[in-house]
Amino acid sequence: MSLKIFNTATRKKEEFTPINPAIVTMYTCGITLRGAPHIGNLRTFTSSDIMYRGLQFLGYKVRFVSNFTDVGHMTLTDAEKLKLQGEQDTFETEVGIDRIQKAAQKTGLSIQEVINHYKKVALEQYKMMNFLEPEKRPMATEYIQQQIELIQRLIDKGYAYVTESAVYFDTSKDPEYGKLSGQKKEEKITGARNEVKIDLCKRNPADFRLWQLDQPDHAQKWPSPWGEGFPGWHIECSAMAMSILGETIDIHTGGRDLITPHHENEIAQSECATGHEFVKYWNHTEFLLVDGRKMSNSLGNFYELKDVTDRGYDPMDLRYFYLTANFNVQQNFTWEAMDAAKAARKRLVSIIRELKRDIIDTPADDEMKNEYNIQFKEKIEDNFNTPEALAVMWQMIGDDMISSHEKLHLIQHFDRFFGLRLDEVSEHEEISKDLKAQIEEIILKRNEAKANKDFKTADELRNKAKDLGFELLDRHEGTKYRML
Repeated sequence: MSLKIFNTATRKKEEFTPINPAIVTMYTCGITLRGAPHIGNLRTFTSSDIMYRGLQFLGYKVRFVSNFTDVGHMTLTDAEKLKLQGEQDTFETEVGIDRIQKAAQKTGLSIQEVINHYKKVALEQYKMMNFLEPEKRPMATEYIQQQIELIQRLIDKGYAYVTESAVYFDTSKDPEYGKLSGQKKEEKITGARNEVKIDLCKRNPADFRLWQLDQPDHAQKWPSPWGEGFPGWHIECSAMAMSILGETIDIHTGGRDLITPHHENEIAQSECATGHEFVKYWNHTEFLLVDGRKMSNSLGNFYELKDVTDRGYDPMDLRYFYLTANFNVQQNFTWEAMDAAKAARKRLVSIIRELKRDIIDTPADDEMKNEYNIQFKEKIEDNFNTPEALAVMWQMIGDDMISSHEKLHLIQHFDRFFGLRLDEVSEHEEISKDLKAQIEEIILKRNEAKANKDFKTADELRNKAKDLGFELLDRHEGTKYRML
């Protein structure tokens, strides 16, 4: 079996054939540095991390890039909403404030302080989630010149035009615009006509900004051939991806919400500038629901990693939860689901500790070992199927024909893909000296009771250990214990 990846562009799994067999290029859209990642973001980045790990597990060398957006991510402002309602007085003064500038205004921090703070927060959380570091994490503002050059290429080829307010990509010149989502251009333009047209010189309602001008109050501006301004959000990722990885890359990932307009616009501007394919395989992580609904502050179900850890969950519990569903389908986050993930991971850690303490080791069954390896690899090759890969691991753990040594070896081998830090599990969980003394005293008294054939007392002592959170395990070399 060969690797198959779900391609959003074709809506089916496709056999993976890299541009260069020696090395795979992969790009993931990162967060805008105006707040901490939420659990939906973290699911998307876990998906990218799993894909990165899976490719390496299968023997590919990978050049992986994931960016930070630190300028230009504009959204529908309050002023635009007012204009939609007929309240136009404040519109012209507020259009163009991007998300980072809004965060700075709200917190009283400078733009750079907001960027530095949330970059630090994001990197700390990525480490907590055990994401492998990509080759590079570029910042959009580090690639302003490349963005300007890319825009100029589009102007020179007739795909972009300049107004007093902005440089726009002309969607009417791209017959394939919208091919990623499958939405016809006519439908997009019809929908766009119902939106605000900020610039009366804009040729088509679906045209999008490449470079914003005429915003004197915007905090971050750079000189350009068209005047002082700042880049549009979409041009940033095209410039960064192509500058670092080349004009055609193998895999581009991101959240489902980025398909349109962000990734549609990336494709249009990149392919019109270069004249060839921008990305071979698009792979998107579907939405994370919370209690069956869209995550939203207004619904009181908007969670960040801190909300999860404050409730007593380990970041690896959240990672395990993510692994229980395919990333190309929606997943429903509930605290009950987190309890189940925590219990499963705790059980797995307990098994690893038991395996490490178990010196009874039957001869390895190489055929069985190879069979589980084959099954596990097949699950990875099936679009990085994490839930079925977990099932293979648990099936292997329950197989009495495999020795403790081989089970431990396979678990740690499989965790190169899962990334659950299972190789860091120590033989004994750290417990307080007092608790350790209590359990060791119980074991001593129980051994004496058993030697005196006082099995009633021995059972009572076993139950006492259980009440303290420990399971007693009788081994030929003596009684062992593990946390429940």
